[in-house]
Amino acid sequence: MSSNGKSGKLISAIAQYLAALRQKNASPNTVLAYRKDLGKLAAYAEQTSIDDLKSIDHIWIRGFLAHLYETGLSKTSVARALAALRSLYRWLGREGRVKHNPAALVATPRLPKKLPRVPTIEEVNALFQRKAGPEEAKFPERDALILELLYGCGIRNSELVGVNLEDVRHSAGVILVRGKGRKERLTPFGEGVSFALKKHMPLRHELLSRLKKSSPALLVNHRGGRLTTRSVGRIVKRMAVAGGLSADVHPHTLRHAFGTHMLEEGADLRAIQELLGHERLSTTQRYTQLSVKHVMQVYDQTHPRAK
Repeated sequence: MSSNGKSGKLISAIAQYLAALRQKNASPNTVLAYRKDLGKLAAYAEQTSIDDLKSIDHIWIRGFLAHLYETGLSKTSVARALAALRSLYRWLGREGRVKHNPAALVATPRLPKKLPRVPTIEEVNALFQRKAGPEEAKFPERDALILELLYGCGIRNSELVGVNLEDVRHSAGVILVRGKGRKERLTPFGEGVSFALKKHMPLRHELLSRLKKSSPALLVNHRGGRLTTRSVGRIVKRMAVAGGLSADVHPHTLRHAFGTHMLEEGADLRAIQELLGHERLSTTQRYTQLSVKHVMQVYDQTHPRAK
């Protein structure tokens, strides 16, 4: 974002806010998303001759949201832009630079409540039992470990690629995971992960020795660098299709499956909250919705008085 033009003060304030986010160890994805959304705000301010955040009121913000709709953005994207603007004003308020948050007066667009499609326990088991395809033949042990960690530990994709060798506590059967906002938690792992680790480690060592490289990362690519979230997404999608699942399966699907299947098997909701690293129980309670949906389907399909 350039600070030239009429919206120079506004752009300067946005840049300072993004810098403050980075200092607070906000995730790079969050900073990037806010930068894009607030960039749209600055562009609209330029068009409407607004040069200062103090000049913005709730009516102007509604106009900004209407402009975003006109450009073809979805309700989800518009809601995210409004959330970024609210967050910016909260920071400005704490800094004593504004007295009011006009974005708080604007209602969030109503989003359709979509429950993600979660594979059944049987479908996930079939995924683990699939035959490795030709593309997977390069790193089958590493890719098997990726599946085990995502489903066996319920960790996020970003947490997965951030795991270092020293984070794996083999004797204790736990992994140190760095979640959102750099919050750390210990996540237990079972026999599936333990077996996959034993098969992966010698081959990882062999690869790095051949490349004459070293890396702290548990999961590396064929060049010896840390695996990226994008690469993990491609790997999971490829394995899902090979296992007979839908092509829209992604790493977070396995995290959802972890929470849903544990709940279906009788796990306590608060324990699941701890394992998933959710700050709020309300986030974890989404899995009760998923589970209830599953129970209703079973009831409809099996109870003699349901038909």
